[in-house]
Amino acid sequence: MDHGADANRTDLMTITRFVLNEQSKHPESRGDFTILLNHIVLGCKFVCSSVNKAGLAKLIGLAGETNVQGEEQKKLDVLSNEVFMKALKSSGRTCVLVSEEEEEATIVEPALRGKYCVVFDPLDGSSNIDCGVSIGTIFGIYALKDVHEPTIEDVLLPGKNMVAAGYCMYGSSCTLVLSTGAGVNGFTLDPSLGEFILTHPDIKIPKQGKIYSVNEGNAKNWDGPTAAYVKKCKFPEDGSSPKSLRYIGSMVADIHRTLLYGGIFLYPADKKNPNGKLRILYEVFPMSFLMEQAGGQAFTGKERALDLVPNKLHDRSPIVLGSYDDVEEIKALYAAEGKAQ
Repeated sequence: MDHGADANRTDLMTITRFVLNEQSKHPESRGDFTILLNHIVLGCKFVCSSVNKAGLAKLIGLAGETNVQGEEQKKLDVLSNEVFMKALKSSGRTCVLVSEEEEEATIVEPALRGKYCVVFDPLDGSSNIDCGVSIGTIFGIYALKDVHEPTIEDVLLPGKNMVAAGYCMYGSSCTLVLSTGAGVNGFTLDPSLGEFILTHPDIKIPKQGKIYSVNEGNAKNWDGPTAAYVKKCKFPEDGSSPKSLRYIGSMVADIHRTLLYGGIFLYPADKKNPNGKLRILYEVFPMSFLMEQAGGQAFTGKERALDLVPNKLHDRSPIVLGSYDDVEEIKALYAAEGKAQ
């Protein structure tokens, strides 16, 4: 790597410049989405800063409350939720906000209202905060098609109706991965500039991968196709090498690795969680949107993930997503089980 040349680079593609370039392709655009995204980016920078100094600022540990899912809230969870709520409202471009941390949807007051609905998990993987494992923010964006009084029905829509989705991972670097429906791009925060710079243009997931990612601690409760697929990963019958197991337990980190290296991520339904564990609106949909935009697939065990229609804000679903060929393999196992029944 030529560090001298790198230090003298001046033609940097920042995320703002990138989005403005995309906006220029749509003459009818008024810049509302760009403004909304700038506020999301600001929220990500704020949370990144808080995560980096969490131990010093006494932000690690439990806040003493539980969220709507019955999970104990970490102090950083509470802070991150407040940051994104305020950032999204103050953008003046949102009308409905759905957070993992809040039981009800927030309908933005008329004076600050815009046409976008944002669903988000302000800090995913927060059980890993205290041990320094990568965590992240996940978000998905819907747009109102006409002017009307917003309701929660405006977000209880299939994931394929989203106009954009992304995540920001707070790890060894702070990386924001975004799709506006025309491919997937990754931006890394340069702390010296305070700007997200395009570092992973046009991410394409490999058609097949050598990694599988699943919580094997749940193996005794798995359904038949999941158990059969994992067995194939470990003991391939065609003489090929076994796949490697990589499971972090932080969805953002696991999906980020899967996007870049290929492979498959599984969080299936099981006897303990017959409806799956991951939330549809702000975990399953955004990640499935990104995976499809990168050339992969997302499958629930029954159907394409983005065709699901949630009934409630915090509905859950099983999910399998990753490289196209790998997901095809497990889809075939589910189809075979369906025929056998």
